[in-house]
Amino acid sequence: MLSLVDIHTFYGNIQALKGVSLEVKEGEIITLIGANGAGKTTTLMSISGIVPPRTGDVRFMGQSIIRVNPNKIVSMGISQVPEGRRIFPYLIVLENLDMGAFLRNDKDGVKSDLEYVYSLFPILAERRNQAGGTLSGGEQQTLAISRALMARPRLLFLDEPSLGLAPLIVKQIFEIIKKINIENNTTIFLVEQNANLALKVAHRGYVLENGQITLSDAADTR
Repeated sequence: MLSLVDIHTFYGNIQALKGVSLEVKEGEIITLIGANGAGKTTTLMSISGIVPPRTGDVRFMGQSIIRVNPNKIVSMGISQVPEGRRIFPYLIVLENLDMGAFLRNDKDGVKSDLEYVYSLFPILAERRNQAGGTLSGGEQQTLAISRALMARPRLLFLDEPSLGLAPLIVKQIFEIIKKINIENNTTIFLVEQNANLALKVAHRGYVLENGQITLSDAADTR
């Protein structure tokens, strides 16, 4: 479904990714784990077109997307939940969710998906008219995930979904991640520092160190 081939990404003269190659198969959860600063978020940004690689190739469904604009990449079926959630704090919950469906014009499908995310996270239905910035950290994370789902992605990127959250909330969110994968057959690319947690839900894992993949294998803990 997705393949990265010898990706080299720079911030100015500083090289963040040094020949990263990996693949994601349709219907699976893969995780990219590594320490802070290893290049995990840059990997997602390189795929999404936010920080285009200087060399190498990114292919989605057999098509190179290395020079494709980020909004087009979203419309092709890739959606991202950014690190730190980054919801719209002054918009109400419903408006945040509507932003996720911004590129869609199938009103019935959007309505159906809205009900689906409300079924996943009932608290969002209860607080649909509440400003996003007034939600708790865990609630904001569920809103960020739901906003990404409203784009109806084939491939969902999750960047550090456990960051700054209480263990009980993290457990609930990871259960939902598995549910999304199984019920919707949504392929998931999970970036995490918490290796133990990530490998419990993933099919396969990659280890990133200093901008390079140093290990990959099946996640036998699933």
